[in-house]
Amino acid sequence: MQKPQDIFLSEYDYSLPEERIAKYPLARRDASKLLLFRGGEISSSTFDQLPRFLPDDTLLICNNTRVIQARLHFHKESGAIIEIFCLEPLDPCDYLLSFQTTGCCVWHCLVGNLRRWKAGRLSRTLQVEGKEVTLQVERRNPVPGETQEIVFRWDGEGVTFASLLEVFGELPIPPYLNRATEESDKITYQTLYSHIEGSVAAPTAGLHFTPEVFTALQERGIPCQELTLHVGAGTFKPVKSETIAGHEMHTEYLSVPRDLLALLAVTPRRVVAVGTTSVRTLESLYYMGCTVLQNPEATPAQLVVEQWRPYEEGPDISVGEALSALVAYLDCHNLDRLVSATRMIIVPGFRWRIVQGLITNFHQPRSTLLLLVSSFVKGRWREIYEYALANGFRFLSYGDSSLLLP
Repeated sequence: MQKPQDIFLSEYDYSLPEERIAKYPLARRDASKLLLFRGGEISSSTFDQLPRFLPDDTLLICNNTRVIQARLHFHKESGAIIEIFCLEPLDPCDYLLSFQTTGCCVWHCLVGNLRRWKAGRLSRTLQVEGKEVTLQVERRNPVPGETQEIVFRWDGEGVTFASLLEVFGELPIPPYLNRATEESDKITYQTLYSHIEGSVAAPTAGLHFTPEVFTALQERGIPCQELTLHVGAGTFKPVKSETIAGHEMHTEYLSVPRDLLALLAVTPRRVVAVGTTSVRTLESLYYMGCTVLQNPEATPAQLVVEQWRPYEEGPDISVGEALSALVAYLDCHNLDRLVSATRMIIVPGFRWRIVQGLITNFHQPRSTLLLLVSSFVKGRWREIYEYALANGFRFLSYGDSSLLLP
């Protein structure tokens, strides 16, 4: 039997013509096409009809992360442009605290054109909240490679790092759109329910939702709950290895309210995840609960789900047991939410524990997201994608969507 690590990426390749990649969203979000995969049958509709197709017992889970203006540009006196792409906070390491910081903070960043920035500080001056503010950046503990620790320092009393990014930063739209960020992207590349800042990419399955869709869900009695997973730049990282074993998953930080964990532990409803980021969060919770059951004194660092953890042998613990253990863990530490991280990869061979339905866009060839979809639909991804290509569906972040109920 093939090990998940031995999966060849060539088996998950397909031809995606450039003209099928949606460069811009539709004027109305819920006018996008919706592919339906239900009971093994494939058909199509439009996203505004989604509430009609969800089972009566659905519990919808959305990722409420908000994309930050994570890309900043600095000019050296020589004329060279240095791009700094904020990935995750280091000091303070909490997203909320870092965004609220004034004066100084440190982030883990990708640095473009690093060879032209050997040492020293770079600076820019702009108006922030009616004040002239100078932002300086400097490398800390320089290491080879594009990823660096960057110290941000700025003047301007009361000016927060969040305010700085709004002025100095640029929204990082996906590189495969092959165009510059436009003012409209600041609205269209955010979900309607995004309000927890921290992502460098949108959870794009949620881009199709409108107030009208939420109203229709409410009328059908379908509850919607929110969690947070901050999408990292690794979501665009291509798989360059021949087999998936050679691909290293990125770390993504998550936050899940205690009340949602308690609900998931006992709900008889069918959990339908909006997007692969919600999927990775929900399925990671099971393994965090297993860790707590085996080690009630586990530290937050020990709760992080490593890439291949789901494929290791272990005791067969029920979802209810695992999630109830997480609730008890939070109660013991007087916490109202679970804050942790995951590096988990979902590929064929994964045993699904929590998610029973998935709303997702159409993903790049040879990507980890395509492997996730293949796992969920028990290998029938190619039929689904061939149908989408033959029926005029638009692909990737600003493209159309699918409802998968295998």
